[in-house]
Order: sequence, then C-alpha cells, then structure tokens
Amino acid sequence: MLPILYQDAQLVAVDKPAGLLVHRTGLDAGETRFAVQWLRQQIGRPVWPVHRLDKGTSGVLLFALDASCAATLAQDWAGGGVRKTYVAMVRGWPSEAGLIDHPLARLPDDARGARGLERQPALTRFRTLARLALPLPDRGFAQTRCARIELQPDTGRRHQLRRHCKHMAHPIIGDATHGKGALNRAVAALLGSQRLWLHAQSLVLRHPVSGAPLHIEAAPGPEWALWAPWTPTWCDAPRHAASRSDI
Repeated sequence: MLPILYQDAQLVAVDKPAGLLVHRTGLDAGETRFAVQWLRQQIGRPVWPVHRLDKGTSGVLLFALDASCAATLAQDWAGGGVRKTYVAMVRGWPSEAGLIDHPLARLPDDARGARGLERQPALTRFRTLARLALPLPDRGFAQTRCARIELQPDTGRRHQLRRHCKHMAHPIIGDATHGKGALNRAVAALLGSQRLWLHAQSLVLRHPVSGAPLHIEAAPGPEWALWAPWTPTWCDAPRHAASRSDI
C-alpha cells in the first residue's frame, strides 16, 4: 500500500517510493507497477495525477479525485502557484545557495507535443544543507566530496533538477542518465543501497476548492540514514536561496 500523507473529498497525496512509475509509459514498457493503479485499488475510486515524479524519485505525489480539480491544479502548476521542495545528494561541494538559470531543450522522446528541440526557460533555486566526504578515491584525491542540498524548481521542465545539477557540475548521485556511472557504483557499494538520491519533500499550494493554504510533506525514507556515518560539515546558508513569497 502507498502511504497516504493527506486526503479529503477532492485530493489525496501519497509518499511515492523510489522505483515506482507514476503511470504507464512506453519509455519503460516492461514495468507492471504504477502509482495510479495502486492508489486506485487502494482507495477504491478513480484518481488523476496532478504532476509526476521520475521513477527513481521518492516523495510527495499529489492526485485529484475528480477531473475538475485536476484541471484547476494543472492551471496553478502552470502559473507557478505551487512551491515544490526537494532534497538531493550531489557530487562535490556547491556554493551555499544560488539560482540556476539555464534553459532546457525538450527531450527527443517527450510526448507532450514538442516541435523540435527548442529550449525553454528553466529556473531552480538551491541551498546547500550539509557537506561531507566519503572514503572513496576521486580524481587523485583520497576522498569524494558530496553534499546534501535543497532544490526548489520555479519551472517544471522534464528532468529539470537532474539536468540543472549536471549543468552546475554537481550531478545527483545515483542518476544513471545525467550523473557519473563510476561514482554511482562506488557509492552504491559503500552504502549498500542503489537509488537516485532525489526526494520530493514538500508541496505548498492552495486548495482547489476552499482556497486554503495546504502544506504536504514527506520526510526522506530510512535509507537516507545510510549517509549518517560520515559526519557532515553543516552550512550556514539562508533559509531560502532567494526570496519568494509563501503561497
């Protein structure tokens, strides 16, 4: 069963585990498990996914319980009316905080009606939460630097966080597409766990019917404690990477 984080007459939010697809896709034709199907069977009624998370990403996943609410929320998403916060483990030590302003091309297999590979504006705010070093040799050094960071996308491009982390030379650990394969394998062997270290920690939005502020949060799973043996150096960064009004 999927852990339910929030439910009312219009919405239900779950804590999606890493490795679960949101819905059926030709990009992973052999997969037979989907969050939409699981949740529909679990609560006994149709559900509409409001957004999507990559298969490897865990965390808050929101569904509407009717098509009208789904359409309202889709408009809020497109208009920037939702604040999303993620945590990730990345290679290297990023600066304390910043804004990644890097347009992204639509991916060739994007099924959302793209014409060509035009680049779209893409903005991600980040904040470094902790820095640590793993006992893994890296490019002539005795240790591998890693960091736990907070990410807040202001736009919703496909694979935006993974591509933006790669762009700033701090790829997300465990990212088979945009990361470093040798490092991913070494970290997986060290920790005894292989996954994409990206977690959707919270959503802040307005309820589509009542208009009341809604904050839904999912703490990172127990596997994140595997990083605990390496004492971090905590960063004294601002609470938000850049000013943005709460919803």
